[in-house]
Amino acid sequence: LLLCCGNSYRCLSNQKQNPTILVSTEEDKYGVYSNLLFKYFLAEGVVCGHDLFVASAKELPTNILKELPAPLLDDNYRNELGEEATAVKSEDFQDSMKIAWRYQNLPKVEVSPTTSARFGHYYDVSKTMSSELLQSIKCHSFFLPEELSLQPTIKMCNMNCGYARLLQSIQKIIYQEGFDGSHPQKKQKNILRIGVQSLGAMLWGDDICSTDNPEDTHSLTKFLYVLRGLLRKSLSACIITVPAHLIQNKAIMERVTNLSDVVVGLESFIGSERETNPLYKDYHGLIHVHQIPRLNSLICDVSDTKDLAFRLKRKLFTIERLHLPPDLSDTVSRSSKQDLAESAKLLSSGCGAMAIGKKHLDF
Repeated sequence: LLLCCGNSYRCLSNQKQNPTILVSTEEDKYGVYSNLLFKYFLAEGVVCGHDLFVASAKELPTNILKELPAPLLDDNYRNELGEEATAVKSEDFQDSMKIAWRYQNLPKVEVSPTTSARFGHYYDVSKTMSSELLQSIKCHSFFLPEELSLQPTIKMCNMNCGYARLLQSIQKIIYQEGFDGSHPQKKQKNILRIGVQSLGAMLWGDDICSTDNPEDTHSLTKFLYVLRGLLRKSLSACIITVPAHLIQNKAIMERVTNLSDVVVGLESFIGSERETNPLYKDYHGLIHVHQIPRLNSLICDVSDTKDLAFRLKRKLFTIERLHLPPDLSDTVSRSSKQDLAESAKLLSSGCGAMAIGKKHLDF
């Protein structure tokens, strides 16, 4: 859904009211993997022929577009899966030499959280998208330092100046390009994909990351509220990344969650004890699904699945079901064994929920 919500939009938009599709991604501590998912969302829009709107306060949108991953063609995709399958088999063979005999006849844990049906496209993170493919679609950009230098400071509804300018730019593109339905589109049933990087960071002029009681407490939530209104009456989908680990006021993050349709948190192992912990040697971090979309319902459906992990392979970014080893050798420290017990207890509620499927979530 993170990558293909724009594709799903065409099916949902047949209803009487346009659905609001707003995806919030809580950034990992160093912003490595959240930026990767952000670029996947934009790359999927390029391959599908959608218009793009890229907004950032720290990085030039043109540089972001130049770093989009290259799409894998069907033949290349099959070759990549073949290589990955061979690598997995070799790992399984090595593990079978170490595993206790009483565990060898147990059924293997299915690591994939999806069905076998393919949806969307796949990308090679070791290569960048060709300039010819990027030129085939229309890209709109918003770089806050440039926008502030063009016009004097403004405020709208007691909202942060950067957020006000961003809303004006989004609204202008929606109306001028016909995504609101008032003017015929150049491409029939085209979709505007909006990507906003590190919303809420201090570079946007917001102080929610610097104090427990910020002056602009409601700027971010007001921005999201107005943005939802724009998305609801237009053919558009939006993804934002938020530095949740820097926001000390948890009430603000609760409001951000309530104003979003999909909320996913990324917890990277970089710089933490889990990076060297043998329990998590096959993964690079955890994915926490805080909220998923709801249709024809007044309440949010919160997923009870707590066992999703991700890892960055040679060319593919993969989301898998986290499964821990059945036992540890005597060389592993007591603290690691205690971590295993606590992790197993944490994952017990979600281990059976995602066992169906034959493929990974490869992007």
